[in-house]
Amino acid sequence: MAVFNYSALDAEGHERQGTIDAVSMDVAITAIQRRGLVISSIAPEATKTGLGKNISLFNRVTNADIVMLSRQITTLFEAQVSALRAFRLLAAEARTPILGEKLTEIANDIQSGSSISASLARQPNVFSPFYVNMVRAGEESGKLDETFLFLADYMDRNYEITQKARNALIYPAFILGTFAVVMTLMMTLVIPRLASMLDEVGQAVPIYTRLVIGLSNFMTHYILLILVALVASGVFLYRYAKTEGGNALFSRARLDLPVIGGIYRKIYLSRIADNLSTMLRSGIQILRGIEITASVVEDATYERVLLDAANDVKGGMPVSDALRKHPEIPGIVVAMMKIGEETGNMGEILETMARFYRREVNNAVDTMVDLIEPIMIVMLAVGVAVLLASVLIPIYNIASGF
Repeated sequence: MAVFNYSALDAEGHERQGTIDAVSMDVAITAIQRRGLVISSIAPEATKTGLGKNISLFNRVTNADIVMLSRQITTLFEAQVSALRAFRLLAAEARTPILGEKLTEIANDIQSGSSISASLARQPNVFSPFYVNMVRAGEESGKLDETFLFLADYMDRNYEITQKARNALIYPAFILGTFAVVMTLMMTLVIPRLASMLDEVGQAVPIYTRLVIGLSNFMTHYILLILVALVASGVFLYRYAKTEGGNALFSRARLDLPVIGGIYRKIYLSRIADNLSTMLRSGIQILRGIEITASVVEDATYERVLLDAANDVKGGMPVSDALRKHPEIPGIVVAMMKIGEETGNMGEILETMARFYRREVNNAVDTMVDLIEPIMIVMLAVGVAVLLASVLIPIYNIASGF
């Protein structure tokens, strides 16, 4: 995808300038002409290098931006402000330059006759398929203001539950990182000095002390090699995780982790139920809802489950039976969806399940945080104590021999 700068004339003869993302110049020209503009010049934007390129990485539209935008659109629509004027106003007051550019492009598309959902669909890096289809359903039902409010509430819930789980993992990661740094400093700075004292005395030392000293010598002489290997491994794993096979492997490994895997499963089940419930209440068919949810669930395992279920539903199978084939979907979820199919209250059933799994995630995260702190502190203390004892005990024995 490339960025092109263009100058063009609108139907009234006014000069317009802007940028457009496209895979080629021909596609960019076609997209601009579709807006009813006559191109006077177009050229690819100069590629940024060095520091400028790094800074641009932070110039992106965040989830918080979209939540705020959705609430602002709701307020403007409730005040009977037209869609074109609403997006023009929001573009002028955008929190970031990139968001302002995207909103301006959306306003231009709307002015040239595109629907709001079609205009949003031309910004796939900002608005997900779920978001676009929800807006399209709102256009068809004539309830756009309610739709954007639903979207803002949904994204708030999704962001809150994801951030809570992510923040809960930051603490143990910090403790483990601190433990690794402390142990590395001990092995490369403290242990070598203590080992030299033992060598000067010449007394025999226990096997566990020799193992610690040997490990310390290895780390001291090959610390740079170890760091290079760790960095290279990290880069390889990051790149591998981006591949289809790597993504599926990491997804399965993440879900199979003790304790943490259960939290991830509840997060994805909550997201699936919330997505489907929101779309069903907006008038989107269940089959289309499953397909859209698969594209935004952000987990390879559950994406495969939903796509397989969608294929079965296309073949005439009830949703509950299609999901029952997959062990990743708990039996209680299947049973509840079966009840929803029989009673015609699938949307309400899914909303209830979404609330249930959100509570489960909150409780699980709170419990894990309460347990992790003392466990990590004990692990850190025991590790340092064992390390020091393996060297200090021989020194004490030597001292007591005099």
